[in-house]
Order: sequence, then C-alpha cells, then structure tokens
Amino acid sequence: MPDKPLDVICLGRVAVDLYGEQIGGRLEDMQSFAKYVGGSSGNMAIGMARQGLRVAMLSRVGDEHMGRFVREQLQREGVDVSHLHTDPDRLTALVVLGIRDRETFPLIFYRENCADMAIDASDVDESFVASAKALVITGTHLSTERVNEACRTVIEYARRHDTRTVLDIDYRPVLWGLTGHGLGEERFIASGAVSEHIQSVLHLFDLIVGTREEFQIAGGSEEILQALRTVRELTSATLVLKRGESGVSIFPGAIPDSLEDGITVPEPTSSSLTTGDCPSSPP
Repeated sequence: MPDKPLDVICLGRVAVDLYGEQIGGRLEDMQSFAKYVGGSSGNMAIGMARQGLRVAMLSRVGDEHMGRFVREQLQREGVDVSHLHTDPDRLTALVVLGIRDRETFPLIFYRENCADMAIDASDVDESFVASAKALVITGTHLSTERVNEACRTVIEYARRHDTRTVLDIDYRPVLWGLTGHGLGEERFIASGAVSEHIQSVLHLFDLIVGTREEFQIAGGSEEILQALRTVRELTSATLVLKRGESGVSIFPGAIPDSLEDGITVPEPTSSSLTTGDCPSSPP
C-alpha cells in the first residue's frame, strides 16, 4: 500500500454522552451527569488516536456549544477534525445514559434530525479519502437515504484509491425505527428489511466488525454460525466477531463449525480503547 498521511478516517456517529453519576440508579432518578464525547465513530477515533494511529473524523456537529465541545475534545485527543463539518441548521446528537449494573445500561438517543445524520456527498472530498490507508463506516449511517448515499460515495472514492474499507455494523434497533425512544438499550430486533439493506453493501468492505447481535442482523439469522455463513457468502471480507469477556474471534476465510475454531484473541486488560456508546474516558 502506498504511503499515506492518515491511517484511518472514521465516518459516522459523533455525539455528546451524558452519563448519570449515580451508578446503580434508574435514569429517572439521576441528579447529575458527566459529559463525554460519544457515538461509535467518535469513540473509535479517540481510541485509535490513543493507540498512536493518525486518525481523522468525517462527520458533522452543530453550530453550538456541544458541537464545539466535541470538536475541541477530539482535537485534544489528537484526532484530525479538518473534515468535521459544522452544520448551521442542526444540533449535535446527544445521548443520556446510565449504568444500572454490569448488564444494564439504559440510554436515550436524542438524534432527531441531528447533525451527523445530515452528512451528504458534498461533505466528501475525494483527495481526503485517498489520503488514508483505511476508512471506517458505522452501520447507522446506512439507515437513511441521505447518509447511505454519502457512504456509497465515500466507499467509491476509497476503492478507487486503494483505501481499505471497514464496516462496524453498529446495530441499534431504535436508530432504524424498530423500537420506541425508551428502548435505546435494545441490542437486537430481527428485521428482514434491515438485514437485506445491510447485506446489499457487505461486498464493498475488506473488514467487517460486529457483536453477536450485529452479525445476526447482518446475516438475517439468530443462529450465529448461520448468520456468519450468510455474511461469508456475500463478502470475502475478514470478519471480526466481538464476544465480550471471551474476546474476539476472527474469520479470514470459511466459517468453521465452532466459534472457538476461529482466530480467538482474549479480551484486553486495558480500557483505553472504547467503542459504541461508552465515554471516551471512564466515568
């Protein structure tokens, strides 16, 4: 691969996370909140920058206080924000979250017509995409016509310039309109329409990353090995299955008869890299 000034561009969700500070309580009972950069793409950008990679953010924030906070915090973390656009008409996305216990994380997405879901093809500079070794797109940005078109444009530029393409499936049913606003923490709802839509782009990626639930929606099956096999039929990408405390399993080729027969990497002990709607620093 030719030498390029950037290691990776992250396109997708970047938001403000407000974490309730009363750990173990209901969101209804929270009295104070701590503020962090959030959103799967924003967290990935920060995590990779902390690992020493040269990272840039491709998204939008609002022309207001929260948008300036996101921009300034990304800059402090060493992320290139030259293509983090300011939207004069929309607000920066906001998420309110709590921690009940190790398994329960209630959250509410405030993303109605938010800035990062207004990315369009005009935001994308081909030479900027060409300057990176890899492009990471999150699945939420396939969920509406406008951002789906923008993602297709970015992917076209990436493939034209030997920039590797990565999909973080990033499945949140509420962001596909499959649940009510009060069920933001719901991780899986089967949907043939969503599965079909995601499957239509899988062949465009060199690497695909997801949790069990995310591969279930991508593969259109609640049986994980069958879901992975369906995904494999549609793409030659390396598949990375996130398995929580079991670490990750990597499948560069055919899907075996057991998840344990993949290339398994144990869960890291460091918390310096976060993904999903988690704070960029521990609360």
